[in-house]
This record gives sequence, C-alpha cells and structure tokens, in this order.
Amino acid sequence: MTKKINHFSEMTAGDDVRAPYRHYQSWFAGQDVNRLSRKAQEAEVFFRRTGITFNVYGQSDAEERLIPFDLVPRILSGAEWTKLSRGIEQRVRAINAFLHDIYNRQEILRAGIVPVELIAKNAAFLPQMMDFTPPGGVYTHIVGTDIVRTGEDDFYVLEDNARTPSGVSYMLENRETMLQMFPELFSKIKVQRVSDYPKNLRRSLEGSAPAGCTGRPCVVVLTPGIHNSAYYEHSFLADQMGVELVEGHDLRVIDGHIAMRTTRGYKVIDVIYRRVDDDFLDPLTFNPASMLGVPGIMDVYRAGNITITNAPGTGVADDKAIYSYVPEIIEFYTGEKAILKNVQTHRCSEPDTLKYVLDNLADLVVKEVHGSGGYGMLVGPAANKKELADFADKLRGNPANYIAQPTLSLSTVPILTDAGLAPRHVDLRPFALVSPNSINIVPGGLTRVALTEGSLVVNSSQGGGTKDTWVLES
Repeated sequence: MTKKINHFSEMTAGDDVRAPYRHYQSWFAGQDVNRLSRKAQEAEVFFRRTGITFNVYGQSDAEERLIPFDLVPRILSGAEWTKLSRGIEQRVRAINAFLHDIYNRQEILRAGIVPVELIAKNAAFLPQMMDFTPPGGVYTHIVGTDIVRTGEDDFYVLEDNARTPSGVSYMLENRETMLQMFPELFSKIKVQRVSDYPKNLRRSLEGSAPAGCTGRPCVVVLTPGIHNSAYYEHSFLADQMGVELVEGHDLRVIDGHIAMRTTRGYKVIDVIYRRVDDDFLDPLTFNPASMLGVPGIMDVYRAGNITITNAPGTGVADDKAIYSYVPEIIEFYTGEKAILKNVQTHRCSEPDTLKYVLDNLADLVVKEVHGSGGYGMLVGPAANKKELADFADKLRGNPANYIAQPTLSLSTVPILTDAGLAPRHVDLRPFALVSPNSINIVPGGLTRVALTEGSLVVNSSQGGGTKDTWVLES
C-alpha cells in the first residue's frame, strides 16, 4: 500500500483558510467559476499576442510554446517575506565573497572548507578570471534563488542560479495580466509592487559600471539571437529598461573599449547584461568557433573598461556539489549561521555516498551537478524499474557528475481546474539585484507550478506553469 503523504497547503490549514489567503478566499467565494474560466482563456490570448513564449531544445516539435499561467496567486505574508529576503541577501553576499575568493586568494580552499578538486575539476571554473576583480567587486549582479517550502516555517533553498537566471519577464507579465483582469482584487488586497524591477535593474547595472566611466553609463543587453529559448525575455528586459538589445556582431573593440554600432557610427558602452554563455563570449579566449560573442572582449574586461553581468566564471556557484557547501560558505565569510536551510545533499563522487544513493535510488531525486531546466535528473519515486536501472548505470559511469537529495514533501497552492480548485506543488524563484552599494530583492518572484497532479517537476520545459506571486504589505 502506498503511504499517503500530507503536503503542507499554503492556502488552508485543516478546515480553515491561512491568514495570507483570507481576503482572497473571501473574494474567490463570490466569483462565478465560468467567468474565471473565461478569464483564463483571455490570459492565454494575451500571452500569445504579446509573444510570451519559449522554445524547448532537443525536440523535433520545438516550436515556440506558451508557459501555462494559472489565475490563482501564490500569497506570502509580509513576515514570511521578511525572513526569505533576509536569507536570500545573506546567501547572495556569501556567494559573491566566495567567487572573489576562489579567483583570488583561495582562502576557503586553504582552510579545507571546500575541497580543492571541486574547483580545479569544475568545468565552470575559468582560469582566465584568476587574479582579477570585476568593477565594484560584484560577480553575481542578478541572482535567482530557487526556494521550496515543506511547512509553516520550513523553507529550503533548492539551488542557486548565479550565471544567467531567467524567468523575471514572466514574473512581470503575470502581475500585469492579473492587474488587467482583476483590478478589484488589488484594491481590496494590498500587494507589494514588482513593476519597479526594470527600473531597479537598470539602476543596479549602471551602479556597477567601470570606475573610468564618465556621465550616465551606457547599458546594453547581449542576446544570442532570436533562436534562443529565452529571447522573449532578452527583448522584453531591454525594452523595459530603455536600452539597446544587441548581438555579438553589433559590438567590436575600439581603442580598448567595447563599442556598439549605431546609425551615427560606433558608441562606447560601459555595461553588458549578457545572456550568452561563458564559452561563447569571446572566440579569442574561449570557443574559437563562437559567432555569438565579441572577439577581444575579455582583454577589455580585464583592463577594467567594461562590466559584464554576470561575471564570467560565476557558474562555479551554480554547481550542485558546491551548493552542498553553501551553509559552510556562509559561515566562513559572514560568521553567521545560514538563515535559509539547504536540502540534504549526497555527493555521488564519494564512494560510500555513491553506494548509499544506489541502494536508495527509488527514494531519491538525482541531479546533474551542472544540470538545469529539469533535464538530466531522476525523480526516484516516479521512476519505473528500467529507468532506475538505466540511471544507476549512469551513476556508476560518472558518479562525480551527480548529486542526490531526498524527495521533499513540497508545499501546494491551488490551481483553477474545470472541477474547481485543486492543489499542485510549487517552488519560488525570487530575484536579487546586486550592485557595489546595495542588494535589492523584488518582493515575490516567479512561482512555478507542476500542473500535473502529484508531479514535483515545475520546470516549464517539463510541462510546468507559472503563477503571480503576491507579498502582502502587512
């Protein structure tokens, strides 16, 4: 007999409605379900007209798709958000300190806190960043922290996204859609704004400009092009910030600076918000076949004449084996205990741990250390015998490529179905903006929801959807 798991409901507690949802539930109870269904269809039409789509790589039918949007918001109290934002800020500060350290003095390695081989053998570690500090000392200017919840006061960080975190455009468009469809809701319930994000992003990027910049810094968004899965977000953010969206062929090195081609000739730029992976950023330094980057940009960067956000080499902090050391990293650099907990993580590179993982594969979630998007992972409780056996072979063949974690009892938030409200599992990706003098965390973030009943995989590439995330003002 399958053991029934009681998942924490963020909306209800027994027969009662939890405090953050009471005003919403009162409003919802007076709504016509048919009207809400029509509103859901309107939202889909709005997203399609606006072009809010993404591509799924590696599929023969990789046409642009909509990310499903659910009308029932995910609601957090002001007190819950205060705890989360404090924990995120602490984590972001520590990750920046860690990156500065491993590319300079490497004190945390000499202290034996983090094993040297996790850095030395890490594909995301860039020797080209050694003995160099980015402008303002900031490595991760935009950070997306994936958080899950298992109880009233139990929040866990699932992973850190320190390279090029995506999804903020969906957060903004979800809120805009809700404001248009249900303006009366926002007059009844005081929800903290997220619409300031593009303005704060530009201000943060400008604040990270090189020391030699004079006047207002020139900021651009560098995209790989229209075929990238997140191209909509690249163009959306450039438009919302009021800056140029450029591709590699629009930029060149002139007199030791990066300049952008315009109708009036080339214009020097100061900050590049790049959405191009490290390996393709500079064909003279990294992949010589790259057509997406700018030849010579790393020389300009190391000379201190351009800011690249996020800095090359930040992917070390995304590594899921490094993730398992983040509580120790926080304590090493801040002297504080981690406010937000890590999920217990088994490093398969360790022989005894590998044996434990293989013996308990059916109960664990196994992930690639550099994986993302829900690819390359195994959810043990949902796998059949053949899938478990095939994955066990992968583990034995390359154990250092994997970590394993217990299957968490993720919290649920209702979605709107034809039969009414039904619980589904969710996670949360808040976004932090880091500049030399401040850390700004947007109140809420992107809630991703597993639309299939019982599923724990929320990624859009795996069939997940999104919700508007509300943080109450009080």
